[in-house]
Amino acid sequence: MPAPLVLRNRGFGLLISASAVSNLGDGVSALAFPWLATLITRDPLLIGVLAMAGRLPWLMFSLPAGVMTDRWDRGRIMVRADLVRLVLTLGVVALILSVPALDGAAPGGSLAGAGWLMAVLAALSFLLGTAEVLRENAAQTALPAIVAPADLERANGQLWSAEHLMASFLGPPLAGVLIAAAVPLPFAFDAATFAVAAGLVALIAMPRLAPVATRRRFLAEMAEGIAWMRANPFVLRLAVMLGLMNALFTAGQTVLVLYAQDILHLGAVAFGGLMTAGAMGGIAGGLLCPGLVRRLGGDRSLQLALAMMAVSDLVIMAATSAPAVGGAIVLQVLGGMLWNVVTVSYRQRVIPPLLLGRVNSVYRFFGWGAIPLGALAGGAIVAGLEPALGHVAALRAPYAVAAAGGGALLLYALARLRMPACAK
Repeated sequence: MPAPLVLRNRGFGLLISASAVSNLGDGVSALAFPWLATLITRDPLLIGVLAMAGRLPWLMFSLPAGVMTDRWDRGRIMVRADLVRLVLTLGVVALILSVPALDGAAPGGSLAGAGWLMAVLAALSFLLGTAEVLRENAAQTALPAIVAPADLERANGQLWSAEHLMASFLGPPLAGVLIAAAVPLPFAFDAATFAVAAGLVALIAMPRLAPVATRRRFLAEMAEGIAWMRANPFVLRLAVMLGLMNALFTAGQTVLVLYAQDILHLGAVAFGGLMTAGAMGGIAGGLLCPGLVRRLGGDRSLQLALAMMAVSDLVIMAATSAPAVGGAIVLQVLGGMLWNVVTVSYRQRVIPPLLLGRVNSVYRFFGWGAIPLGALAGGAIVAGLEPALGHVAALRAPYAVAAAGGGALLLYALARLRMPACAK
């Protein structure tokens, strides 16, 4: 029996370790950022703007990040991006310490100067997101150079299982405990994880890119990635569908902190426990999805993934208890993992290595660029419907919209989405 991939491939072992550590910090900050926002304001639109700020760089900088990833050393990009995120996260700590009223505050009111505080927090979130764009594009682009093509599904599955274990299982409850102790603590912890992750990535012997005889203009190189995508309509359709899925998911995720506080009546620690449900779906998905794809094939796997996500939004829309919402989150994340195992592994195989960074950036422009729009939409839906429907019904509305959109995507996949024969 061959040794596990993480043991027989040192580069992959270091990469998955760095990703695990970094994602533990991300899991802490994923709960801490929206919770901090609710200590400053109860305005769902402002909370939506904060969520949008962190994801707006995917819309603005995905395309140039692809050219940078194909031009520069991918290991150095990851290290430097993590160090920048370390400094910015310490900036969040400094912001909290500069406002004594935040330490020990409870959700329920708005602080004086809430607009100014949210603006500064949004600016820091935007810069953190900008560094994340470069870091994540470089990491996904580097993986095919670290593991063999036959190991891509296994490597992606293990990588995502580790990420979900840390980001969704361990990170949120740890964040709840840290917030209960002191509001700045989760952000200080996140900063420390960036330092460790940068050190681990620096140890990877990253293969060098083949030298390019003639360096072309920046926009010309970017256009090559766009041209490849236009010539491969199946990949383009996957990117557009991912964008719609992410926008729908983010609309609900943005207001989940208010949903948990005002409908489920959860505190910080209990909310962290609820968020661990995503880890169960992520870990199960990372272990089970490669086998499911082999058994069902690409087309049916994508259809099943869309069905899981649509059903999960329906359950959250109607739920009245934390266990029901937790079960729906498990199903939602499992569906997302199944979609990713199929689509990411396919892209890593079919995109030429010298174009991988640029094409991935175009893909993420569509797939992730819609996330900030979904974040803003989630807050706007609640704020717009609350006067007519009431607070509770308005908080459920983003999940109704997501369920309807997910159902439409499933119908489209059943009728029109077919993987090329060579990819099945």
